[in-house]
Parts: sequence; structure tokens; C-alpha cells
Amino acid sequence: MRAFVLGASGFVGTHLTRALERRGDTVVRGSLRDPAAAAAAAAPCDAIVNLSGEPVAQRWTTAAKHAILHSRTELPRRFLEALSYSNSAATAYVSASGVGYYGASETETFVEENPPGADFLAQVCEAWERQAQGARDLGMRVAVVRTGLALGNDGGALAKMLPVFRLGLGGIIGGGRQWHSWIHIDDLIGIYLTVLGGGEGAFNATAPNPVTNAEFTHALGGALHRPVVLPTPLFALQLMFGEGASVATTGQRVLPKRVTQERAYAFAFTKINAALDNLLPRSASS
Repeated sequence: MRAFVLGASGFVGTHLTRALERRGDTVVRGSLRDPAAAAAAAAPCDAIVNLSGEPVAQRWTTAAKHAILHSRTELPRRFLEALSYSNSAATAYVSASGVGYYGASETETFVEENPPGADFLAQVCEAWERQAQGARDLGMRVAVVRTGLALGNDGGALAKMLPVFRLGLGGIIGGGRQWHSWIHIDDLIGIYLTVLGGGEGAFNATAPNPVTNAEFTHALGGALHRPVVLPTPLFALQLMFGEGASVATTGQRVLPKRVTQERAYAFAFTKINAALDNLLPRSASS
């Protein structure tokens, strides 16, 4: 297979391109900074994966919120429009999305059939996925991967947490009841490869056992052999990130129903302790 990957230089993109090349696929890397040029490069490829998007973990100024939405809707729209003028060979379009689609809740459990929430991230994810469906007009099978908290030691949220926790300064955020629907990077890549092989619609990319922030924090502190003593004050996060602090202070309990039942995906890491032990081997965590 010849795969065109938008956002190939990012955390997930780097792991995905390595996995594709390891199994013998050809990877063409692209960027949505120039949608027309990306479409020209994508035209000869068999499948397209869009991992591109403005980082969500930042202070949500008006300009930042516009960039977050614009990068996930308008730029893919321009890309697909340019692709429509070429003789595209692609038969599959796989787009990233997020579990923020469901909105925040401490009590609900979400699967793919649940409707979208009403907050900013939910609106972004819904618009992101709606735009991806435009690839169907070009004759492509369309799938979206609603990713949870992707854990890897070389990028993503965990890599940003490690320096703080290694200093013994990691703490529970707020009351610690907010859910983290996490996934080991190896399983996330496994799901992308599975969905590239078949399937349409939305697939949750989360481990089968979500944890609360308190459980996650204690598991990470334990894996690093560091104390978890001081809570992280909400006002500090709000000062740093404004409305964007909701990424850390809220969450949702999401289960991977379709990828396990319909695509028979078998997770390598189902429990948070095993995932962290794998990513943070004893020699590196002490």
C-alpha cells in the first residue's frame, strides 16, 4: 500500500509512519500548510491519513480557538477540494478525531453511538468529522479515529508530565474524579492499521479500562517511584491556559466498542499500570 500521511512529523504520525514502513508500505508525508500541494502528492496514493491539527493543549484565546477549528475543517476542505480535480487513486480516508466529541461527564460512559456534546471541543470534533465525510464524495471509504489520552514516552501528554513527576511535584488535578480515557501509543497505532484495513464511521481509540485522574496520577507516581502529595491547583491551570484548562480538568469515560467487536482488535495494554511499566521501565524511572 502507498499511504499518504498528513501530520507525519507529529507524535502519532511518527509512530504510524514507522509502523507502515516496517510492514512494507510506502509512506508519502504531507502537510496542510499548502492543501493544493498536498493534494497533488496524495493523488497517486492508495490511502490517506489525516493527523494534522493545531495543538489543543494551549491557552484558548479567540485566535487559538479559530486556529484549532480552522486547521481541522477549512484546511481539510481545501485539500479534498483540490484532490477532487486530480485523478485520485485513494480508496480510503482515515481522519483523526478525539474523545472530546462526547463532551465532558464524570458519570456517563460513552461508545461510538452516543451523540456529540455541546462544549467547544465537542463542536470542533463534530465539525472535524463532518468535514472528513467529504471524502465520500470522492469515492473513498471514510473512517474517523476518536483518540483518547495517547501515552508514549517520546511525545504527547505523558512526555510533558514526566519532568514534573520525576521531581516529585506531580499531583491530582482538582478533585481527581475526571476521567482519562487513555491508550498506549502501540495500541493507537494498531487501531490505525486495523482501520486502514477496513471499516467505516467512528472508532474509539481508548483502552478498555479508563481511569480517573486520581488513579492515573497515583499510577504514574508509582511507576516513577515518586510521591504524589500536592494537588495541582485549578486556579494555576486556569491562569496558564484559560478556558483551555478544561482539557485537564474535565474528561469522559469512553470505551472502544466498535474496534473490538467489529474489527476484532486485541489490545496489548488494557490496564494503566502495565502500560506505564512498559513505557517507563524500572531502569529509566528510578
